[in-house]
Amino acid sequence: MSTPATKKPSSTTARLDPAVLYISVTLSALFVAWGVFFTDNLAAVAEVSLGRIIENFGWLFVLASSGFVLLAVVLAFSRFGRIRLGKDTDRPEFSTASWVAMMFSAGMGIGLMFYGASEPLMHLASPPPGTAKAGTDDAARVALEYSYFHWAVHPWAMYAVAGLALAYFGFRKGGSSLISSAFRPLLGDRVNGPLGKSIDILAVFATLFGSAVSLGLGSLQINHGLNELWGIANSTGLAVSIIAVLTVLFVVSALSGVHRGIQWLSNGNMILAGVLLLFVFVVGPTVFILNSQTQALGGYLASLPEMSFRTGAFGGGDWLSGWTIFYWAWWISWTPFVGTFIARISRGRTIRQFIIGVIVAPSAVSVVWFAVLGGTALNREMHGGRLSAAVAEGEEAGLFATLQTLPWFTITSVLVIVLVGLFFVSGADAASVVLGMLSCRGSMSPSRPVVILWGALTGLVAAVLLLAGGLEAVKQVAIIAAFPFLFVMIGMCASLVKALRAEPRGERVPEAVDLAVGDERAPDDGARPAGAVDPQVTG
Repeated sequence: MSTPATKKPSSTTARLDPAVLYISVTLSALFVAWGVFFTDNLAAVAEVSLGRIIENFGWLFVLASSGFVLLAVVLAFSRFGRIRLGKDTDRPEFSTASWVAMMFSAGMGIGLMFYGASEPLMHLASPPPGTAKAGTDDAARVALEYSYFHWAVHPWAMYAVAGLALAYFGFRKGGSSLISSAFRPLLGDRVNGPLGKSIDILAVFATLFGSAVSLGLGSLQINHGLNELWGIANSTGLAVSIIAVLTVLFVVSALSGVHRGIQWLSNGNMILAGVLLLFVFVVGPTVFILNSQTQALGGYLASLPEMSFRTGAFGGGDWLSGWTIFYWAWWISWTPFVGTFIARISRGRTIRQFIIGVIVAPSAVSVVWFAVLGGTALNREMHGGRLSAAVAEGEEAGLFATLQTLPWFTITSVLVIVLVGLFFVSGADAASVVLGMLSCRGSMSPSRPVVILWGALTGLVAAVLLLAGGLEAVKQVAIIAAFPFLFVMIGMCASLVKALRAEPRGERVPEAVDLAVGDERAPDDGARPAGAVDPQVTG
């Protein structure tokens, strides 16, 4: 029998936040209408706005991204590292394998499929100014180093600090799973007013447009795969149709919840991705992959400080704007979505476990991914291949061009299409759940109509951006949406540090082996099981 304290609201409307939901949906609908009826104007405005942001605030993206890395390292190895995200008796809700698989699928699954072979090839043809001569062995080494730089520690540190703030205030302090709840130490009760609503609305927009980038990338790559296999012509119309079909699938998956659809899809993604990597590693240039990974990883670690603070003030600004600064803005646009989702699945872990798990495990996967796929692409290109020519016509062609140099192209291409589709669905359904949470006062079980609404809007925004200018328009709007959220991220970090400093000193419950095994047992003292959800957290 439920007590009054644990009884769920009798209607979904009771859990909605009308201000956040209606304002966000209205503005999103207006954006979609803008893209449908004034397509050229949307593309022009996006291009001008992006140029001004990059020109005037590129340095801030660079400085802030490095600051997030430093903050994560300090928190992990300070006295705060033993603080548990929840009650001291809580334990992780998911096994470590499922935990890593889910956050990896949500964080950058489609992006790695899209850029795993293409980015190293593009850096080989046009390396960062002042680093190497295009097409040389040095350029190949630099290409891998910068691929590691863009996809490993820095983006996952951004996700880590955002997710940590949300998990700490939501699970340990009994707050809601809203971005605004992380600002209570700075804003007090004003987080319940217009200021807090504005923060949550900014989070909605960053999530919506950041997710649209993934959908755009995924649809373009599936489109190209269909062209390679069966000669189906590449077209924006087909890409939009792919988005429509997969949108229906990810909405259905999202409605099944985290424990079923998202977890199962994420585990399946990792297994299939592992099969693809193993195949390429075995039949590809295995020795070259091992040698290049070892050397490039050492170069990346040695050059990390210099790369982290490079702004282009003394040359190379255009290259940095198109690559590093774009990536930092893109990752920031994903932080409210990925951070909220990672927080949602991380209850019961300590701060040290959380930060190490969120940064180290996915970063290692990213390094291996680029070493295998990117290393193979570089090897083939440097031995007479014409992969760069294919990538020059479309970045989505890189992976298929690489697989064409290996046996069983048809089978591996079908596997890639399936993987992209699964990453599309698992990432987008996680985004729909997060958008629903932001619209339902942080409820960890948002109402189904709201999840469906946000799923449909996410697909519509991705389709509109493709129609407005293809991949470039998708990227431009994501960065524009991320810019105001950069200041939200900085504020979240300040608020988190302030709250942690107020934590009483003393011994915490030992971490034991939670990180290794993901203990799901209930505490022996009769406390609530780790998988249960506090009423005050679910709204």
